[in-house]
Amino acid sequence: MNAIELKLLRNAEYLQYVKDFAGIIALNNPSTLQIDAKLSAFNTKIAELEALYKKALASEKTQEVLLLDERRDNAITGIYYFLLAQSYHYETDRKQKAQSLLESMALYGSSIARLNYQAETATINNLIRDWENKPDLTIAVADFDLSGWVAELKNANDQFNSKYLSRTQEYGDASPETIKLKREETNTAYYALRDRIDALHLLVETPPSPYATVINQLNALTDQYNVLLVNRQNTEIPGNSSAIGTV
Repeated sequence: MNAIELKLLRNAEYLQYVKDFAGIIALNNPSTLQIDAKLSAFNTKIAELEALYKKALASEKTQEVLLLDERRDNAITGIYYFLLAQSYHYETDRKQKAQSLLESMALYGSSIARLNYQAETATINNLIRDWENKPDLTIAVADFDLSGWVAELKNANDQFNSKYLSRTQEYGDASPETIKLKREETNTAYYALRDRIDALHLLVETPPSPYATVINQLNALTDQYNVLLVNRQNTEIPGNSSAIGTV
């Protein structure tokens, strides 16, 4: 049976994949194929994972977290493009100061707004600390009158962190780490089911194998998700958030 890197699937994609995988098997008389027990164990883990995922999405604070994350992303992006424009300024002094601020941002990666939640929070804190404590950067911020932008970035980042921590406490059993553990349990049930189908298929002495149809259907499903992963790998910028834990 075709393989797939389950860890690369985002939570929503992973959940849909395992549900589709189980659904295809259910349509192929699992009892006759002697895989109903493994399928039942797999479905139990899928149901547990889906309950955690829905609880995470249902948190009242989730939308607030998303909006605050967008707000700080807009601030850091706005600052970046302002400085990028100034780096082409005809006045040498302004050009050099813009470049120094851009270089200080580049120390933290090519795209701060694309970092995962925790990494972006820490990065923005460190960047603002640099701009507030390093004299040459502090002067550059003042000369460009960026204090309003920096205050907005700091405020949005602080509010985001506060709301994110509050949300994590609110749905503790549906935290990213707990969902990750539940995914690992689901993986175990998935591989047990998949390997049993493969093993029974190989033991068939007289073709055609009764497992050939379901294997072909499952391979077609897996191929679709592998294409999704390949396309993402070709388009994403390094430093994006990891798949597991992404709601």
